[in-house]
Amino acid sequence: MSNESRSPATGSVAAQATMENVNPRRWKILGVLVVSLVVVILDNTVLNVALKTIQQDLNATQSELIWAINSYTLVFAALLFTWGALGDRFGRKRILLIGLTMFAAASALCAFASSPQQLIFFRGLMGIGAASVLPVTLAIITVIFPPQERGKAIGAWAAAVGGAVALGPIVGGVLLEHPQWFSWLTGNDWGSVFFINVPIIIVGIIGIVAIVPETKNENYAKLDPIGLILSITGLLALVYGIQEAGWGEARTYAWIGLGLAILIGFLVFESRTSHPSLDLSLFKIRSFSVPLAGVSLAFAALQGSLLFLSFYYQLVRGWSPLQSGALTLPFAVGQVIAAPRSAKMVQKFGARRVIPAGVLIATIAMVLIATLQVDAPIWYLVLLGFLFGFGLGNTIAPSTTRMTLATPPSRSGSGSAVQNTVRQVCAALGVAIISSIVATVYAHNLSPVLDNSPLPPALKNAASDSIGATFGIADKIDQSGQAPAGSGDLLRQAGIASFMPALHTAAWIAAGLLVVAFIIFVAMLPAKAEAVAWAGSHPSPDAAKGPIVPGEGETDAAHQVHVVDEQGDGLAHVAQAPLEIAEEVTTDPV
Repeated sequence: MSNESRSPATGSVAAQATMENVNPRRWKILGVLVVSLVVVILDNTVLNVALKTIQQDLNATQSELIWAINSYTLVFAALLFTWGALGDRFGRKRILLIGLTMFAAASALCAFASSPQQLIFFRGLMGIGAASVLPVTLAIITVIFPPQERGKAIGAWAAAVGGAVALGPIVGGVLLEHPQWFSWLTGNDWGSVFFINVPIIIVGIIGIVAIVPETKNENYAKLDPIGLILSITGLLALVYGIQEAGWGEARTYAWIGLGLAILIGFLVFESRTSHPSLDLSLFKIRSFSVPLAGVSLAFAALQGSLLFLSFYYQLVRGWSPLQSGALTLPFAVGQVIAAPRSAKMVQKFGARRVIPAGVLIATIAMVLIATLQVDAPIWYLVLLGFLFGFGLGNTIAPSTTRMTLATPPSRSGSGSAVQNTVRQVCAALGVAIISSIVATVYAHNLSPVLDNSPLPPALKNAASDSIGATFGIADKIDQSGQAPAGSGDLLRQAGIASFMPALHTAAWIAAGLLVVAFIIFVAMLPAKAEAVAWAGSHPSPDAAKGPIVPGEGETDAAHQVHVVDEQGDGLAHVAQAPLEIAEEVTTDPV
């Protein structure tokens, strides 16, 4: 291949640093987009606090609770590609409004769910709407902010995530402690944690209509329905095999094998189709693929382990939902402090120091969870929450900045969809794998106690499902008045004694994932970022319109990169090099 055919897109990164074509209202627009983001994060964090109440009210098993989480996550992950492509083609503002409206309607349906199956289904509908929010908001940020401001903007975007993490459990705790506010409408004590999404979305929609500009890719890609079907089928089969695991049963491995085979077929199809929803060329750019791999492992660790902290707070320690929610504040404070300042830290010390340091701090926090005691003091819980949030704040924001720099603005919807899809898939797999292991460890630890108890087989089987189920059976024993005094308390103590080693196991697995992420960042993250040309938030009037034709117009993302220095004031132009020879420039020592 000649050098001419490999040369990067025209336009230097020095030219990117100019402030031409910059939207003067971009910071107000960012504030409105943050509202849309907050409602999605808020929903997931509120749900964690409500799991105990939902489990008891709907008589749900632990597996059904995990499906209520993963039905949302899997649909969300599978549709990110499609929503990103739709935003690029039909307009990102339009798609964001459609998605938020769907999310609000599905939230209202969840509030009225009367069975675990209904909740799982309605949560999946919520995932359909939510899938538009992350890729489209990130795409709009990529388009309206020039490269030298993008780190600061994404830091604020990431800080909003931390704020939502804090706000969600507290709001959820208040609502759960005052069920009478909404129970007359929903007929249950927990529906308000979903209904609260509706007024927030209304505020967000008003702001979006008022000030967010419409942006789209005039050289849009065709939709990829075959890729969509393959991806969601493969993910569902894989997660079903892991989550419903009977590790001694052949069907478990059959489902896992089927899921992996379909996903491999999906990747092969995406590599050969002329209009892939998953732009595999992005993975050739180390400034995109390395941060994505590390952050995805961090997401798997976070979602897979912290899920069980809510049960520790509410069942092991006996705290109310509001008290439990308050203990998420240190996590949010750490993230809100770190994320907005991470861009300046990268400018001063470089991404290869800042991001691994953040992962290391998060790993220390996970080790604290892995050694958590039943009677741990409050300061210990505050410390581990703050360290985890501070570590992730210095990891996620600068990693996301690296990835957005490597994404062509014209493909920002698809590029941000790739980021969020891989992260959400890893989060779903983290929840499925770690929850499956936790359930196995818990049932094994509780088995000797149940074997020697006078409970009927059906109750023994139900009690071994989870600590929530064990406490539910203990409550029924106390209410029956037929068992010896103290029988319920003995069963609760056995449940706590069985749960703590299971929690520790989850935390050690998560710590291992973070160690792998640390190694990836240290060994593989380029010293200098790879970026593509930025032409402002307004498309060129000379740009050709219509679908991309292979071999014409826009080249793939991998051949548009430049190498830039993030340190110092703004983005200094270092070199213009095609990807094939960028290795020499990007492997500078730290």
